[in-house]
Amino acid sequence: MSWGTELWDQFDNLDKHTQWGIDFIERYAKFVKERLDIEQNYAKQLRTLVKKYCPKRSKDEEPRFTSCLSFYAVLNELNDYAGQREVVAEEMTHKVYGELMRYSQDLKAERKHHLQEARKAQQHLDHCWKLMDNSKRKFERECKEAEKSQITYDRLDNDINATKSEVEKAKAQFYLRTHMADESKNEYAAQLQNFNGEQWKHFNNAIPHIFKNLQDMDDRRTVKLGETYRSFAEAERRVIPIVSKCLEGMVSAAKAVDMRRDSAIVVESFKSGFEPPGDFPFEDFSQNLSRTGSDGTISNTPKGDKDRDREGPPASRTDPKHPMSRTKNKLWLFGKKPKAPSLEDFSHLPPEQRRKRLQQRIDELAKELQKEIDQRDALNKMKDVYEKNPQMGDPTSLQPKISETMCNMEKLRSEIHKNETWLSEVEGKQSSRGDRRHSADSHHHTPQGRESPEGSYTDDTSQEHQTPQQRPSPPKPGQPHPDTHEFDDEFDDDDPLPVIGHCKALYSFDGQNEGTLVMAEDEVLYIIEEDKGDGWTRARKQSGGEGYVPTSYVEITMERNSKGAVTYI
Repeated sequence: MSWGTELWDQFDNLDKHTQWGIDFIERYAKFVKERLDIEQNYAKQLRTLVKKYCPKRSKDEEPRFTSCLSFYAVLNELNDYAGQREVVAEEMTHKVYGELMRYSQDLKAERKHHLQEARKAQQHLDHCWKLMDNSKRKFERECKEAEKSQITYDRLDNDINATKSEVEKAKAQFYLRTHMADESKNEYAAQLQNFNGEQWKHFNNAIPHIFKNLQDMDDRRTVKLGETYRSFAEAERRVIPIVSKCLEGMVSAAKAVDMRRDSAIVVESFKSGFEPPGDFPFEDFSQNLSRTGSDGTISNTPKGDKDRDREGPPASRTDPKHPMSRTKNKLWLFGKKPKAPSLEDFSHLPPEQRRKRLQQRIDELAKELQKEIDQRDALNKMKDVYEKNPQMGDPTSLQPKISETMCNMEKLRSEIHKNETWLSEVEGKQSSRGDRRHSADSHHHTPQGRESPEGSYTDDTSQEHQTPQQRPSPPKPGQPHPDTHEFDDEFDDDDPLPVIGHCKALYSFDGQNEGTLVMAEDEVLYIIEEDKGDGWTRARKQSGGEGYVPTSYVEITMERNSKGAVTYI
């Protein structure tokens, strides 16, 4: 249906309707603006929330519990979800709100143009109507004047007293008025014909064309609204796959929570390595009392304790250094431990925690040592290139850097050896405590010794501060010679030890100390005894000679049928 033919006389209503359409677009644009503001604020609040509950931490404070890791994974997914809400807001800003505002301005300009054309057409028709109406009124006046002049002429012509001049004058006036009436009639007829023609053009051409333009404009407005509705929905639909992935990531994080793993981490983090305290021995304080009862009186004192009472009071009563009396505040499970100063060997920590910290430091030093080795190899290759091609550089200029790298390597090896010694000490104590505990459990009695606060086990209270004897280790090059009998005892075996691996010498070793083995760089040796933590490995030459070599001087490869294929550098 066409507005031009059906609504030819509804200009004012069409004016109001088109204005309402533009107002509706602006109202919808305002709705979209408020919606995208909500999306932006929502995304901002989500990011603030994630930042609040996911603060920056140092490497040592990184959480290890699966529940914490899953929570931070959920926060990361939520942060990505907030990013998708920002994408929705950006899509709405550019493709919906911005488009609506531009289209609203275009509609206003187009509507104004069409309405101005309609008003001009109406003004032109009104002007034609005024011309026709003026000519009509003029024709009416002239006809009335002509009738009056005719009446006057007829009266004078019939009057016998009227003079001839008066009659002639009235006749001339009558003819003049009649002529003017005829001219007014012709003019009125022309104006009427012109007005009718303009009116037909107005209502059959101009107004239908203008109203048709207004109808097209309103139709485009309706279509545009539908497109923006679709764009509004598409902005949400486009982010659904990524939002789904975010939600799937949250579900995966929830499934990753492992209570057993968290419980094991708690044990790993806080395990001290100390043994639980044993039973207190019975101390009989009634041995000095006089007996007044008969010999058949049953005593509550165990027989074994009576025998010990005859021999004398127990050492624990008279020894003020008994570990249980000295460390009375360490027998409780939930007591506060005194803060000890941080030491280089971590001896202030419990055995298990000390072992972990030492192993961590050894790993870090090994990584640094590997970096220095790679740098040394790179410098040596560069030096070889300079020696073969002097024009590329001076080989002697690299020597200070090579020397510095070698010095750093020696320092790192020394540090690794020192920490490995401490680690072997801790592992030796833990294994000895485990063996004693297993022996005590197998014989079903409580050991008489106690574990000291420092973690060393003593069978006698008088030996509380003595450390266990370790296997004598070969000296490093440059250290004083050890007792020759220490190494002689090692090689007094009748049967040769089996080969458990092989090694390649990274550096030459002179073996000046007793019990050590001379080796040349790149020489291949057989491994017959692993490093016990003292930095020395027992090896055998292909010619049959045996001795100790520094572990840091060789690259070791264990056989598969041995304890494990491990490479030490």
